[in-house]
Amino acid sequence: MRQMTLIEGAADAAGEAQQPLASRMRPRDLSEFVGQEHLVGEGKILRQMIERDQIPSMILWGPPGVGKTTLANVVANATKAEFVNYSAVTSGIKEIKEIMARAESGRRMGLRTVLFVDEIHRFNKAQQDAFLPYVEQGSIILIGATTENPSFEVNSALLSRCKVFVLRGLTEDNLVSLLRRALESERGFGRLRVSCSDDMLRKIAIFSNGDARNALGTLETAVANSAVGKDGNPVIDEDVLAQVVSRKALMYDKTGEEHYNIISALHKSMRNSDPDAAVYWLARMLEGGEDPLYIARRCIRFASEDVGLADPNALLLATAVWDACHNLGVPECNVHLTEIVVYLSLAPKSNAMEEAYNRAAADAQNMMAEPVPLQIRNAPTRLMKSLDYGKGYTYAHHTDEKIARMSCLPEALEGRRYYTPTGLGREANMKARLEAVRAWREGRTDTPPFATSAYTGR
Repeated sequence: MRQMTLIEGAADAAGEAQQPLASRMRPRDLSEFVGQEHLVGEGKILRQMIERDQIPSMILWGPPGVGKTTLANVVANATKAEFVNYSAVTSGIKEIKEIMARAESGRRMGLRTVLFVDEIHRFNKAQQDAFLPYVEQGSIILIGATTENPSFEVNSALLSRCKVFVLRGLTEDNLVSLLRRALESERGFGRLRVSCSDDMLRKIAIFSNGDARNALGTLETAVANSAVGKDGNPVIDEDVLAQVVSRKALMYDKTGEEHYNIISALHKSMRNSDPDAAVYWLARMLEGGEDPLYIARRCIRFASEDVGLADPNALLLATAVWDACHNLGVPECNVHLTEIVVYLSLAPKSNAMEEAYNRAAADAQNMMAEPVPLQIRNAPTRLMKSLDYGKGYTYAHHTDEKIARMSCLPEALEGRRYYTPTGLGREANMKARLEAVRAWREGRTDTPPFATSAYTGR
């Protein structure tokens, strides 16, 4: 190995000092790695694989700044195989083929190649397909990193040949530990003797939302803008931090998986009659930049799908809130959305509308297209009348009971029941009315159904 000169060493040190703090503090081995204890804690599967240099092809999936690229670098430092770092952003299919050719040549000589592909979800299908034969025959060990759900973004054939490791957002304690190390390490700000309380570090950790890169970047900005204390060393205080941590950047991609995760959380919190959780998820969406009209539309759907006739006013209020959001926009409409979210959370629940439609839709799709019964067909022409269109039709308003006993379903579906009221909230009245109608129509009673208290509400 060639010995580095003093001039080269000084140049390298200066270059390292110019790197962002997150790059300088990137862990070099597992002893420096923080977080993901479920994967790299003592005795855990991924740690054992790295320590034994028995890495399989894998996908590292998790939010930004949780250690995906760092783990790949740890593997690079630990493995005896050739390690190739590859970016899906800057490289194309030509570079893939060149790397694969070298890897295949190495395999024939008994050499292993570990290929790390950052942001693998950015590759299109053809580019991902180019990896497949080389992964299958063992020419390369593929490590892909992605912030997107690999179920949707990685080809199923390639995904089936990779083990997926899910990385979680770092905890508050994880981030405080990283920040404290950055202040004390020679690779960080150790020489500056920065004064920063644990309380300040904890505020940076909370602001960073589980993202180590964000946390270290925030600390670096705070140090750059800090005042000088009496001892001549930088001091990070409340005033400096308030300027740096002006607005929390919530992880919320309006077109990605997190969008669907959070709207699902909102919907299910309302369904479970939990207004506190529902308002929190609403705030997460709005503060993340979600279109309020999208949320309002979901509430309109919820009003019928999950509340229905248990509280008919829910649909009216939800529609009114959509109008308010349309006319006012954010931030004024936030309170209107909060009102409908809380209302829907506390409303009596019934999914009878959705169930009724689903049952009818299943019959419409799976059975023959039954003809409309003659008695309820329209007969505007003489020919149609001669074919008995409309024959036997009873105009309900002309009866004393305001209801006829004729059937409106096709003969093959006679007796089908699609709407089944739950009996909750105002739907209890609907249930009583329906039972009265069916009893009269089936001849089980002579009492006109619409004269009963079940219908009138008395």
